[in-house]
Amino acid sequence: MMTASSAPVRQSSVRAHNLALVLQTVANSADPISRAAVAAATGLTRATVSALVDDLIAGKLLVEVEPAPRSGAGRPAAGLRLAPDGPAGLGLEINVDYRAACVVDLTGRIRHRLVEAGDQRPVGAGSALAALSLLATEARRRAEADGLTVAGAALAVPGLVTGDDTVRIAPNLGWLDVAVGELGGLPVAVDNEANLAALSELGTGELPPSFVYISGEIGIGAGIVLDGALFRGVRGWSGEIGHLAIDPDGPPCRCGARGCLEQYAGQEAMLRAAGAATVADLAAADLSTAGHALGTAIAAVVNLLDVGTVVLGGIYAPLLPRLRDAIGAEIDRRVLTADWSPVQLRAASYGPDAAMRGAAGAVIRGVLDDPAGWLARTRA
Repeated sequence: MMTASSAPVRQSSVRAHNLALVLQTVANSADPISRAAVAAATGLTRATVSALVDDLIAGKLLVEVEPAPRSGAGRPAAGLRLAPDGPAGLGLEINVDYRAACVVDLTGRIRHRLVEAGDQRPVGAGSALAALSLLATEARRRAEADGLTVAGAALAVPGLVTGDDTVRIAPNLGWLDVAVGELGGLPVAVDNEANLAALSELGTGELPPSFVYISGEIGIGAGIVLDGALFRGVRGWSGEIGHLAIDPDGPPCRCGARGCLEQYAGQEAMLRAAGAATVADLAAADLSTAGHALGTAIAAVVNLLDVGTVVLGGIYAPLLPRLRDAIGAEIDRRVLTADWSPVQLRAASYGPDAAMRGAAGAVIRGVLDDPAGWLARTRA
């Protein structure tokens, strides 16, 4: 849910602030909301709200919908909701065994979804990004054919990302200091895939304000949300749960250490342990080794951060029924407060799409936070 400012300001930035205030008030409303109700909620005058709403409608950020019939005197007021045919976000993801793109409109609906399977490790960063750029171009073409305007693009990667959108290291891809640049003809903001997935799940409105999201793929990452905000750490590199040591003398990891969680509960480790060929085969396999390792890591995180909810995404989401008992046993054994404050395990709402949805959602949040900037772009 977007967080609208609590009151209007009266200074040089008043119009930009109040545009965002009105737009976020509509975005936060479960049902279409009238102009009068927006005025009441924001403290702005009805005349001011009406003028701002007209600008937002002209910029394809809001649409006016006919009210439902009602009995009694007076004509019901038309309602406002986010426009489904205006700006859209392009979400991109590159992971070890696939690349993907999706287009999400202002209402949060996925309009297009494209996924190409294939091992990205042998091809190198340049070739992988070139192939992803072609996928981004096709997604953008389909969006524009629908009458949407792609407002920007964001990329989810399984690695550490610097403030200038450089992938400092992605061990499972074999990337080191990779500058992404443009994809599909658009500049791209880059972030860790687990961070973006966590923000995507937060946006469902179904989770408490503090939780940990764990992404299970060939690598394992975590997005930490505390009090409704993503916790990134000092350098933005928090959440590398896949490299917590389960056994310091365990098997070697691509990161250079030994016994990391990924070597017990990563996708390839689970397939090896089960003698399975595909992820689908894991649905009938014994996953206790992975579950106990995952539970050990989760217990350490809960003891450190005091969070009550852990969301499992990626391949863990559909496999949670087979993992739950082993994870729960380790949590019960290792979490100091488990007896009186049980940890809730939940499957991610968006499953394997959470990261690319979160990437597209980051673009949408930018428009909702700064509608004045969007309107200026459309008029340029």
